[in-house]
Amino acid sequence: MSNINSFNNPFLLGFEEFENMLLQISKGAENFPPYNIEQLDDEHLRLSLAVAGYKEEDLEVSLEEKQLTIKGRQTNDPNRHFLHKGISSRSFIKAFVLADGLEIKGASLENGLLNIDLKKKILQKKIQKITIKTQKSGCDCLVLPTKGEIDE
Repeated sequence: MSNINSFNNPFLLGFEEFENMLLQISKGAENFPPYNIEQLDDEHLRLSLAVAGYKEEDLEVSLEEKQLTIKGRQTNDPNRHFLHKGISSRSFIKAFVLADGLEIKGASLENGLLNIDLKKKILQKKIQKITIKTQKSGCDCLVLPTKGEIDE
C-alpha cells in the first residue's frame, strides 16, 4: 500500500504546519492507555483515559496551541514485594489535536478514569469580500500590454 500525502494537493494552501503536527502525533501513537471519546450532547464531548493505579500527582494534562497532551508517570515502590506482577507500571504520553472552536472545560480523576471535558464553540462563518483593483482604480500593480498594443 502506498503512502499518499493528502497535503500535496495544490488547493490546500498553508497547511504545512498542520501536516507536521499530524506526523508528530502519528509517530508517538501508542495504544496505551486505552481511551474513549464520548459525545455528551451537541456541544459537549468527554475524553476518558483508563488510568487505573495512577494517582493525581502521576498525571499531567496540558494544552499547547491546539495540541492536548496527557502524560502519566508511574514508578515502582521499592518497599513493595510482589509474588506476581501482572499489572505494569509505566509512563505514557498521549496527544490529541483539537479542532478550532474546541475548548477544555476541565479534568477529573474518578474510578480509574481520567475524564477531560470539552466544549464546542459554535463558530460563525466569516465571508470576506475582496475588492479587485484595476489600473483605473489606483492599483499600483504591473499591467502587461495586450497583443494589439505590442504590434503598434
